[in-house]
Amino acid sequence: MKENEVNAKIKAAQINNALGFFILSFGIIILFAMIFTETFIEHMTDMVAGLLLMTIGGGMMWKAKINIHKLKLNKTNDNK
Repeated sequence: MKENEVNAKIKAAQINNALGFFILSFGIIILFAMIFTETFIEHMTDMVAGLLLMTIGGGMMWKAKINIHKLKLNKTNDNK
């Protein structure tokens, strides 16, 4: 791959990492908001939504970190 393509993919992975962090933190906030609800349905809705957002955000961060590491490793191997 060309160096410009690798740099663009690294940049995209960094953006996904930041977006994943935002979604993860939003899921934590929703999970914390579960404390202030009154009914069982509200508790379960907030819990499911919070856990789902945390899973999506964590998965995005995990995948982005793997891609960043892989691309940087390939970039250094190509330069040798």
